[in-house]
Amino acid sequence: MSIAWALLIIRVIAGVALLGHGTQKLFGWFGGPGYAKLEQGFKAKGYRPVQLWTALVILGEVGGGLSLVFGFLTPLGAAGAVGAMVMAISTHWGKGYFGSKGGFEYPLALLAMSVAVGIAGAGDISLDHLFGTTLPALVFFILALAALIVDAIGILMTRPSPGASQPSKAHAA
Repeated sequence: MSIAWALLIIRVIAGVALLGHGTQKLFGWFGGPGYAKLEQGFKAKGYRPVQLWTALVILGEVGGGLSLVFGFLTPLGAAGAVGAMVMAISTHWGKGYFGSKGGFEYPLALLAMSVAVGIAGAGDISLDHLFGTTLPALVFFILALAALIVDAIGILMTRPSPGASQPSKAHAA
């Protein structure tokens, strides 16, 4: 029974954190940008089509967060959270590890919790257990792999091409 409680705590904490960040992006709640500003930011970073990438991050955070909180379709929610957090880590990578400096510490913690729940399952205190919808860990691994492939595409498409050069300071003046 202690494992069930441990999984519940991890699921709910990670899920609420993801849900909070997702609603910041979707609705502008809790001081977040809201959908329109998020879309503008993604467009400025080079994500095309911008609506797809905006929807994916919101789905990963809001959908993944709800799934983890309730322990319902947990492999799907955990994989969505993994995808969203890998992308978040990639955008925070250049600022180092610590969150106090804008680094990737926090999304890494959410990623680790999501992977742990994806592997272990939702546990006995969950809607998956109540409805008997527990799925094998292989389902999580397949979905997480798909999310990582989508992330890799997004990360690669927003990098400047090797042949692209930045205008020199002399030309900028």
